[in-house]
Amino acid sequence: MKLLAFNRVLGMLILGLLSFSCSSNLDFNQANDLKLEPVVVANLAYFDVPANQFVTNGVEQTVTIDTPTVDVFNDAFFKNNLARADFYFEINNTINRAYALDLVYLDKNDQVLYSTNFVIPDYTGIENLVTKTDMFANTKLDLLKRTTKIAFILRMFPGPVVTENSIGSIKLRSSVTAYLVIQ
Repeated sequence: MKLLAFNRVLGMLILGLLSFSCSSNLDFNQANDLKLEPVVVANLAYFDVPANQFVTNGVEQTVTIDTPTVDVFNDAFFKNNLARADFYFEINNTINRAYALDLVYLDKNDQVLYSTNFVIPDYTGIENLVTKTDMFANTKLDLLKRTTKIAFILRMFPGPVVTENSIGSIKLRSSVTAYLVIQ
């Protein structure tokens, strides 16, 4: 009986202590000062063009690889929150011929906003990797936000003849790193 009374008193004491707590006024306006700075990395483009695709009916050609739509930067979210974007390109040439890769950034009316190019040396038996990072910030970022397409144009330089039986390829891998500021 004494144990039951003791347990009741102890239970009432614990309940009494738990009913008193310390608290302070909460400031929900702190949410207005929230600033997020996420970094997003995504694939941009990839291609692998064999040497024989540079020949049509026995004649060497300048090849336009692709003109993909990249209007993600026109989205209101990116227009308002994109602070910087870094485009990374990696090109591997295993063809015994030098090339140039032109990247042409186009707006919705196919007007050129910005362009850049890469010289890709001919393959000499060792790894032939060309890398470049193109950073878009400030005025250049405004051009990117208006871009809806990027044309990838490969131009062949003079050199050894490329035929339908030529070996090798040109591979491009690219990605974009977007730096956002969300307030």
